[in-house]
Order: sequence, then C-alpha cells, then structure tokens
Amino acid sequence: MLTVNNLHVSYGGIKALKGVSMEVNRGEIVTIIGANGAGKSTLLNTITGFLKPVKGEVVFNGKVIGRNPAKIVKLGICHVPEGRLVFANLTVQDNLMLGAYLRSDRKQIAADMTRVFELFPRLQERVKQIAGTLSGGEQQMLAMGRALMTNGELVLMDEPSLGLAPLLVKTVFEIITEFKALGKTILLVEQNANKALSVADRAYVLEQGHIVKTGPAHEIAVDPAVRAAYLGTRSVAKA
Repeated sequence: MLTVNNLHVSYGGIKALKGVSMEVNRGEIVTIIGANGAGKSTLLNTITGFLKPVKGEVVFNGKVIGRNPAKIVKLGICHVPEGRLVFANLTVQDNLMLGAYLRSDRKQIAADMTRVFELFPRLQERVKQIAGTLSGGEQQMLAMGRALMTNGELVLMDEPSLGLAPLLVKTVFEIITEFKALGKTILLVEQNANKALSVADRAYVLEQGHIVKTGPAHEIAVDPAVRAAYLGTRSVAKA
C-alpha cells in the first residue's frame, strides 16, 4: 500500500532522514521504533506532506503522492499527530466532523460517527463538551476518532500513548488492534516499544535517520541489540 523510497529530509543543515526506504502492506500494523531524535516523526510528517524531502518519493497505492496535506487525506491517508492537536475551542462533535470535511457521503458519515461512539463511549458522553476541557486520554481518543472519520485506508499514529496513565495506554493499544479489525492499515510510531511490538506485524528500527533493522515484530522483539537499546531486559510476546 505504502512505499517510501530513499527519503532524505533536512532541517537547515541537519539531516533528519538519510535515505530511508520502507513499505507497509495492506492490512498490516507496522511500527517504527527508535530513540528520541531518530527521525520517526519527521518520517510521518513527510509522508503526509507537512515536510518536503530533499530527495526521494512516497508512493501510495501505486502512485507517487504530492506535498499537499489535504490532497493526501483525500487519497486515503490520515494522521493522528503527536500531542493530539485537537481543536481546543470546538466541541467533541465538531472535532469529529472536521475529520470528515472532505466527504459528502452523509449516510456513511453518520454510520462512521456511530462506530466512533461504539469504540469510544466516553466521547459520546461528552459530545457537546469543549475539546480543550477533556483529559489527555480523552483527547487522544478524540484524535483517533477524528482519524476514523476521514474514512482513510492508512492511519499514521505518532506516539498515541505519550503521557497517558498505564490503564489508558492499555486501552489505546486495544483500540489500535480494533482499527486493524475494521480494515485499516496502520503505521505506528511509539515510544513504548514493548507495547508497539506486541501489536505490530512488522517493525523497523530507525537510528539517526537510517533504518538499521527490519523484520517481523516478534523477531525484532527478541533481538538482543534491540532489547538492550529499547526494551530493557524483557522480551515481548506477540499479542
């Protein structure tokens, strides 16, 4: 579904991505793990058009995509950004409807809203509440629900568990597997490498702008070098 070919991205004189190539197949959960500053968020922001590469291309469903974020959403790619970035002065309902701003299929929009409330009952309870007054966990649910409202095929998630209590982290990863069950393909950047590898099909390890290792998630999870760098002393079992 998604192919990244030889992607180079720089911030001024700093090279953030140095020839990154990777792919995501339809129906997979693929995770990217790495230290802070490795280039993980840069990769997602380049795929969705917020950053312009110096070199390389992104191919989605066989076509090279451009650099216009709105057009990229229309192609079927949606992005759950780091920090949630909900519209703080709008209601929960307004935030969800903004996810569907490029759509005109009213019946399916209504059906997708119902699905969001089934996945996130707390959002239905707070549908008229101002988004900026929600807890961090509720805002993360809202950001994920807004992504579902785009009806995109590929969902990019950037640090969905960041700053959340352990119980909410568990809920977030359960929802990620629910997304897959709904037919979504997921590219996941996540600082909790143990959790990410437990739900993923495949994984890439990104270090200082380079992909240094890739393979099935269960193999990456028991790789001694990966465990030493990112997982502590515990191995990860496939969920």
